[in-house]
Amino acid sequence: MHFHCQVFVILICFVSSSLLCILLGPPFTRPAMKETNLPVHSTFEFPFPLPTWPPGGGFARGYIDLGGLHVYQVTTFKKIWAVYQGGPKDLGATFYEPSEIPDGFFMLGSYSQPNDQPLFGSLFVGKVVANTIGRPETLKSPIDYTLVWSTELSKIRQSGPGYIWYPIPPDGYEAAGYVVTSASEKPSLDKIRCVRSDFTHDCDIEKWIWGESSSISADGFSAYSLRPSARGTLDQGVPVGSFIFMKNWDADALTSVSCLKNNNFSLFSIESMPNLRQIHALFQTYSLLIYFHPQETYLPSSVNWFFSNGALLYTKGQESTPSPIKFQGENLPRGGLDDGRYWLDLPADETSKEKLKKGNFPSSEAYLHVKSMFGGTYSDIVIWIFCPFNGPGMLKFGPIDISLSKLGEHVGDWEHMTLRISNFNGMLQKVFFSQHSSGTWIDASFLEFQNGSNKFVAYSSLHGHAFYSKPGLDLQGAAGFGIRNDMAKSNLILDTGGRYVIVSADYLSPPIVKPPWLYYAREWGPRVTYNLGLLVKFVENILIGVYKSIFQSLVNLFPNELFGEEGPIGPKMKRNWKKDEL
Repeated sequence: MHFHCQVFVILICFVSSSLLCILLGPPFTRPAMKETNLPVHSTFEFPFPLPTWPPGGGFARGYIDLGGLHVYQVTTFKKIWAVYQGGPKDLGATFYEPSEIPDGFFMLGSYSQPNDQPLFGSLFVGKVVANTIGRPETLKSPIDYTLVWSTELSKIRQSGPGYIWYPIPPDGYEAAGYVVTSASEKPSLDKIRCVRSDFTHDCDIEKWIWGESSSISADGFSAYSLRPSARGTLDQGVPVGSFIFMKNWDADALTSVSCLKNNNFSLFSIESMPNLRQIHALFQTYSLLIYFHPQETYLPSSVNWFFSNGALLYTKGQESTPSPIKFQGENLPRGGLDDGRYWLDLPADETSKEKLKKGNFPSSEAYLHVKSMFGGTYSDIVIWIFCPFNGPGMLKFGPIDISLSKLGEHVGDWEHMTLRISNFNGMLQKVFFSQHSSGTWIDASFLEFQNGSNKFVAYSSLHGHAFYSKPGLDLQGAAGFGIRNDMAKSNLILDTGGRYVIVSADYLSPPIVKPPWLYYAREWGPRVTYNLGLLVKFVENILIGVYKSIFQSLVNLFPNELFGEEGPIGPKMKRNWKKDEL
C-alpha cells in the first residue's frame, strides 16, 4: 500500500500558496456553553430510579470492609462555602461536608467540585469494627488543626469568608482530607478522624477543582481531586473523594493527604465485586447506544464474522501461504510477544477485501471485560467494539478540508469505553471514552441519556471510530488546523445491551471461559509505514518564521496512526486490561 500521490500534490500546493492567508484567519471555536444559576444549583439524578440489584455477596450493600475498617459512600452533602470565580471556566467551586453520616461512622475529609455542573459526587466515611490485638485504634481524632488558607482578605467573589483546615494527625496516623468552615474558629477535634498509617495509600492529583484565578500562577493556591498513585486490578489504594489544597505546584503537599488502603483485598476474593447476575443487571441498566456517522463506510462486526468471511493469519517467512482463521480463532497462536512474527490481514481478492472492510452491522456485538478498581471499591465494565477496518483521516486547514487518502487506514480496529460503577450502591460514576491512543473521562452528570432511561449515548467518529459523548467536530490540532473527528446521529445505531458477550471477569468463580481469540498477542493487521517525513520536511522548507513553527506544532499533534498503517493489538494485550485508563 502506498500514499496516493494526489494528496501530496494537493497538500504541498495548498500549503505553499494559501497557508499564510489561512493562518491569519479566524480560529476554529466551539459554541460557548450557557452558564446560569451558579454556583451549583441542582443535584444530578439519573433519569430513571436505579433497580434493586440481584442478591448475593457484598456488592451494593452500602459499605465495604477494608479489613477492620468499614467505609460507607455518602452522596448527600451540606454546602459550607462557595466561590464564584477561578477554577475551570472561571466559574468557581463549592465546598461541602457530608450531611447524613450513619451511626458510628466519622467524616474523613470534605468534598468539593467546580460550579460548571450539577452536584454529583461521593465521599467515604469510616467506622472501626475490629482492631488487631495489640494495635492502636484504626481511626483517631487529630491533635490540632493548621489553617491552610482563608479568604478573609481576598477580593474574590464568594459566599462569605472561607477557611480550609488541615487536621494534624497523631503519630502513626495520616490525614485523608481537610475540614472546610465558614467561620474563623478552629473546628472541633471530634469533627474528623485521621487514619492509621497501615490503612493509607499514596495519592496523585487527578483534576483541577479550583484556583484563585483561571490561569494558574506559581504563587496561587489550588484544589485538586485525588486518586491512588497505583491504579490497577491488583492495587489496594482507595480514593476517599476528598481533595488536596496546595500552593502551585507544591508536590510535597501530597504527602500530607492520603488515600485509603484495602487490607482485605485479593484479586480472586473480592467480596464487594458484582456476581454474574449482577453484572448482567448492571449492563442492562447502563448499556449504551452508539451512533455511527451517517457517512460511515467502515462499520463494526463481530470477531467471528470477521474470521468466517475471509480474514487470514500470516506468518513471517511464509507470506505466500496465509491460513484461514477458524470461527473462534482456535488456530491463532497464543501468548508470545508482539514481535512481528504473526499478523492478520484481509483476503487478497478485491471483492472479499471490500466486503470485510465494510464490516457487518447486524453481527456486531459488545465484548465486556469486568475488572476491579481502587481496591475493589469500584467495578470497571470495559466495553470493546471491533471494526474490521479503520478508514483514512481528514485534515482541516482553516476553511479547507483535505482527505488524507490512505493515511490513518489500518486493518483490525479495537475501540472501547469503560463504565466505572460504585460497588457500594451500583451507581454509575463516570465513563471513559477512548479516542485513538488517549481518551476522556466524563462524569455521569454530563452524559446524554436516552428516552428517559439510564442508557446513555456515545458517538463514533467518522472512519476513525474514536468515541465521544457529544456530536459535532473534535479537532486534533489548534486554531482551526488539525485532524478532524466528526460525530453525528444517524440510523446506524448499535445497542450494546442487545448483543453482548462477557469475555472476562477473573475474580468470578467459576471463571468466565474466554474466547480463544482473546489470547492472540500479535497485531490484528499488517504494518505499513508511509514516508510522511519527506512531505513534512518539504513543507517546512517552504515556510518561514512563525508559519513554520505553527506547521511544526500541527504535525506534532497528528495521531501516530497517520504516520503508518499498523494493526492494533487485541484487548487483553493493551495496558488498560490490568491498569487504569490513561
